[in-house]
Amino acid sequence: MTILDMVLETLSTFSFGAYFQNKYLFALAVIIFFALAAKLLLFIFNRYLQRFAAKTKTKFDDIIFDHTKRPLFYLILAYGFKVAVVHLGLIGVTFKVVNSVMAAVFLLVIMRVVDIIIDTWGFTIAKKTKTKVDEVVLPLFHKVGRVVYVIIVLLWILRIWDIDITPYLAGVGISGLILGLALQDSLKNVFGGVSLLLDKTYQIGDKIKLESGEVGVINDIGLRSTKLVTYDNEAIFVPNGYLANSRVLNYTRPTPSVKVTILFGVEYGTKVEKVKDVILTVLGKMEEVQKEPEPVVQFLEMGDFALKFRAQFWVDHWDKAFGKKVEATEKIYNALNKAKIGIPFPTQTVHLKKE
Repeated sequence: MTILDMVLETLSTFSFGAYFQNKYLFALAVIIFFALAAKLLLFIFNRYLQRFAAKTKTKFDDIIFDHTKRPLFYLILAYGFKVAVVHLGLIGVTFKVVNSVMAAVFLLVIMRVVDIIIDTWGFTIAKKTKTKVDEVVLPLFHKVGRVVYVIIVLLWILRIWDIDITPYLAGVGISGLILGLALQDSLKNVFGGVSLLLDKTYQIGDKIKLESGEVGVINDIGLRSTKLVTYDNEAIFVPNGYLANSRVLNYTRPTPSVKVTILFGVEYGTKVEKVKDVILTVLGKMEEVQKEPEPVVQFLEMGDFALKFRAQFWVDHWDKAFGKKVEATEKIYNALNKAKIGIPFPTQTVHLKKE
């Protein structure tokens, strides 16, 4: 028994069924019947199903009911119009329009359910990985899902209207090729961002140095580009395709600890061991300088104007490196002066020969 037969049987049981001998009045009654059924569905969702879902531990059922009740409401209304149109014998354009609306609404319900599944899956993955994958990959899945939805709806509607799309497929293929070439860079950036997140190459808060020389902290990894904030508080938006295919120095990997290097020189005639003792004493008294690996002072070379040294020490996190380098430079300078160790500057001696 079809729904139309059920409606006819239901209406015929009413004592005033004779009034529906007029097909227009009957069609109106059918529409009212399905409108009431749609309202009843909303009432059941709001009064019972959503209250039941609120008591469960999972949020999946809450989201399902909240996102599907309206599309189902419109689907029932559209089907009521379809039944009315069939009864009136309007099998032409009106029937096809109603069927097209029903197809779009039906697929909208399916798309809403798929979106909810994607969001729920992403939330579960995000809790396990503690990364930004869900913020980049999930919007991509949603966008792809909407494109697929539009394509399926168009194909279904074209079939309802008995339009053969076979002759147009060749043109669509050529257009798709042209569109793909035009969007090549954008697609490369999108998939570059996805690969960066899945491979965990970079994470929010990592300090990196680009191949072009810019240094900054990753503030956000988007669908198309990555936001890098420099130490001058300037934002650099780097295409993900560039990051995925270039050499980038990551100061945070394998650990956030970093080595600080300070170059300095002393005058000729100074004892090397005295310089080392003075500098190591200074570094040993500084706070937040790691004991392991321990600081070192190295005598590098005998330069044109000075004996060149290098002092190196480690801090536990890269964001302390610059501040500690500034502090250590000042203390090394003061310690050398206090120890009466001269700090030379470039000089030239000119000899004049008298004839």
